[in-house]
Amino acid sequence: MTLHNTSTRIFSLNSLALGLFMIASGCAQTETVEIEREFNAPEISEAVAVLHPTDGFEAEGTVYFRAVENGVQVTAELSGLSEGNKGFHIHQYGDCTAADGTSAGGHFNPEGMDHAGPTDAMRHMGDMGNITAGSDGNATIDYVDETIHINMILGRGVIVHNGEDDLSSQPAGAAGPRVACGVIGIATGTE
Repeated sequence: MTLHNTSTRIFSLNSLALGLFMIASGCAQTETVEIEREFNAPEISEAVAVLHPTDGFEAEGTVYFRAVENGVQVTAELSGLSEGNKGFHIHQYGDCTAADGTSAGGHFNPEGMDHAGPTDAMRHMGDMGNITAGSDGNATIDYVDETIHINMILGRGVIVHNGEDDLSSQPAGAAGPRVACGVIGIATGTE
């Protein structure tokens, strides 16, 4: 093999290595752009959670979150509940895989506040208080929450409890077992 052939092969290998490096750099740059797009995503204006019963219960329903001028309008329609007030919260994780709903974790509390009622200034973001079921097991709610931010609750869970949230017991209001769980996602028609 001559020196010229060796030099040509080394040059070719270096060119190939440089080309592969440039392709890899381009892929990494594309990935960085995609990540930046995700973090600079526009504010979401509507979210929804479809609730399913936990083991041994029949509660189910739908909860909507809509951005309005002074906060987030929370509306819900539930069925299959026992009569009375039921703790109603956003929980830390959008994981409803545990039969008893405990995989959703505790209340969503990004600022490390004490548990309180939905009208208290110092509270968990996930503290939505109680939803009241009639003798037919149905419950509805419609109120504006000034603490919830839709982009922060996406992918988290909504839990309905079997008992009343006393709005003061720490860390979660002593509302009893979890009877329904659903994951908050982007509602149709919003981007």
